[in-house]
Amino acid sequence: MLRMLKKMDGVILFVMLLLMIISIFAIYSGTQTDAKLANHHVKTIYFYVAGFIAVLVIGLVNYKLYVKYAFYLYGLGIILLILANVLGSSINNANGWLKLGEFSFQPAELFKMILILFLAHLIVKRQRGTLEFWRDIVPIGCWAFIPFALVMAQNDLGNALGYVVILAAVFWIGNMRLKHALIALSIVGVAFFGFVKAYTFYHDEVFTFLEKIKREHWAERIDPWLVPEKATSKASWHTKNAGLAIGSGGIIGKGYLQGTSVQSGRVPYTYSDSIFVVIAEEFGFVGASVLILLYFILIQRMVLIALACRDRAGPVIIVGIIGMLLYQVFENVGAFLGLMPLTGITLPFISYGGTSLLINMACIGVVMSIKLYGQEEEDELLIGEQQPRLSERLWNMLKKEKSAV
Repeated sequence: MLRMLKKMDGVILFVMLLLMIISIFAIYSGTQTDAKLANHHVKTIYFYVAGFIAVLVIGLVNYKLYVKYAFYLYGLGIILLILANVLGSSINNANGWLKLGEFSFQPAELFKMILILFLAHLIVKRQRGTLEFWRDIVPIGCWAFIPFALVMAQNDLGNALGYVVILAAVFWIGNMRLKHALIALSIVGVAFFGFVKAYTFYHDEVFTFLEKIKREHWAERIDPWLVPEKATSKASWHTKNAGLAIGSGGIIGKGYLQGTSVQSGRVPYTYSDSIFVVIAEEFGFVGASVLILLYFILIQRMVLIALACRDRAGPVIIVGIIGMLLYQVFENVGAFLGLMPLTGITLPFISYGGTSLLINMACIGVVMSIKLYGQEEEDELLIGEQQPRLSERLWNMLKKEKSAV
């Protein structure tokens, strides 16, 4: 076990330690003026301790086992999502929280990791060089649509869109045909610009419709992004004050615990959704850049592990995790820079939230497992049905080419 622990990626572990320190201090700064939130930084320490234990435990188990039994994990995750729809409680307009006494968790967060492992399971079982549209892309897309629909029913747009990003990342690394990718990008682009034009032109009608289906808070999040001139003061309060706080931080910031907007309470949710505002106001452009650099280093190390992996499941999992993390970072930071709508997505490893942190740490544990066991050929631990060894598959391909000539 000690030998395996020494083989884990020390750079990733060091980056995680730095992110933990940043998270604890930022959460303390964002909660010190609210007595109800006074112990959130202490809880974050507990969550991180549990998270590092999860990294070590999950990392020591061969990740091919997770892929092999991913179908059962998928079924368990779907059951939890259904229970969250039926019995879940509501927090910040999202209905997907399950409570067990004082403990509560969000199955939609857990399903991100499950979806990545399950998609890797499906890709590996295909045994084809490229993904065919009807035989591969459509069936895999249908499997991903089920949790997407369940999470949308929970009124959780942010996590639902995260599933779409994960699916797109897996299709890309799974060798999707270029023409299919171009068609998909064209459809997404046309749909996006069509939505923007329709929303801005028929804003009043859309808002009336959202009120009827009790989703008017969607408009409150989209209006400051697309039509700020039509946004109510309530809708633009969050992003407007957050933008002012970030701008006031300047190059080096106002100093720790000295952020006027943060400490006065003008920016809501400074311990979770708006924690980037705390860092940007108190540590300025330099502090925000250091945080982004740490994310870059983390992703760069994950890419190197994927490139060194000898089987197909490992790179698929890592690219899925990278897509998940990049989406969360870009959405969270971009929302306060006017690049994205505010959806309530947390900043990975920094925002307060036990479920989100533990799932992200568990994903890092899977990456560590790929680092330890990715040098083994995929047939050394069978995934699905019996498969010939890699050398035999290459030899059979050469014989087929020779006979064809």
